[in-house]
Amino acid sequence: MHGHHTSALYLCAKRMLDILGASVGLLALLLFMPSVALAMLLTDRGPLFYKQTRVGQHSRPFTLYKLRTMVVDADARLARNPALLEEWRRTGKLQHDPRITTLGNFLRRTSIDELPQMLNVLRGEISLVGPRPIQFSEIPAFGELTEMRQIVKPGLTGFWQVSGRSTTDYEQRALLDCTYVMECSFWTDILILLETIPVVLHGHGAY
Repeated sequence: MHGHHTSALYLCAKRMLDILGASVGLLALLLFMPSVALAMLLTDRGPLFYKQTRVGQHSRPFTLYKLRTMVVDADARLARNPALLEEWRRTGKLQHDPRITTLGNFLRRTSIDELPQMLNVLRGEISLVGPRPIQFSEIPAFGELTEMRQIVKPGLTGFWQVSGRSTTDYEQRALLDCTYVMECSFWTDILILLETIPVVLHGHGAY
């Protein structure tokens, strides 16, 4: 029932696509990094990268890398604002997040902040396409579907991102992730990647 994700040919083709995509992404990161590092140094002098533990395939933890887009004391700021905290607990996202820096806003809109995850792709912890790598604190929100969505590697993009991104709630996201697990094939991956390009270019729903 679980699609083609066990087929050796599919896994091999998917891995080759991941290595190719990640190599291009890391080259792009090298091009952007000097300017981003300089901009951060001039604005708030915090660390360049942001690391977070996420749930990997078969629920194994791994460290996800991003360019830092938030103020250095982001968690403390969230804790001080009950309304934001409530929205965060409900959806795992904030529509108007006061913790995001001006530079961070630009990095998110252009998805440049995601480029360090190409390192995770190269290391085989995530794939270009798959369910979104969630935090351990989000597991209860996905309920009994958690196990199924963790059968495959998490991905940088997937059905959820190309269907309107942050506009869908946890239940819809879980169903989209499980649909991917059941239907994944090389062509599904290619189609999702192609559909991701206009989403990234338009900065659609990417808060």
